[in-house]
Amino acid sequence: MAKSVARQSTVDSRQSSVSRQPSVEPKKKNPMDLDRLIHERLRLGIISALAVNDRLTFNDLKRLLQTTDGNLSVHARKLEDAEYIVCDKSFEGRIPRTEYRITAAGRKAFEKYLAHMEAIIKAART
Repeated sequence: MAKSVARQSTVDSRQSSVSRQPSVEPKKKNPMDLDRLIHERLRLGIISALAVNDRLTFNDLKRLLQTTDGNLSVHARKLEDAEYIVCDKSFEGRIPRTEYRITAAGRKAFEKYLAHMEAIIKAART
């Protein structure tokens, strides 16, 4: 019985010390912060290629970006999860065909990213 009371006392003291700590406010976004999702090299390559092409196949992107199947898949999935690109899968006969295209949200995010980069370059040159 004494052990259970001691444990409860320890839990109570931990909870009260946690509640006394000041709350941490979320970091405010700086208007010059780059979209970290797009800023990564391979994802920037994917979204850039799709911004100037209506659609590209998985193999086209892999060849263009000189990367591996796994690397391209992982980075394309992150862009899909953010709804920046869409993946369309189909078959040509028995051969699977995976095509990607940029979404309106992806185009908007890419344009915002480019504007941020242009502002940084301009600031660096002055």
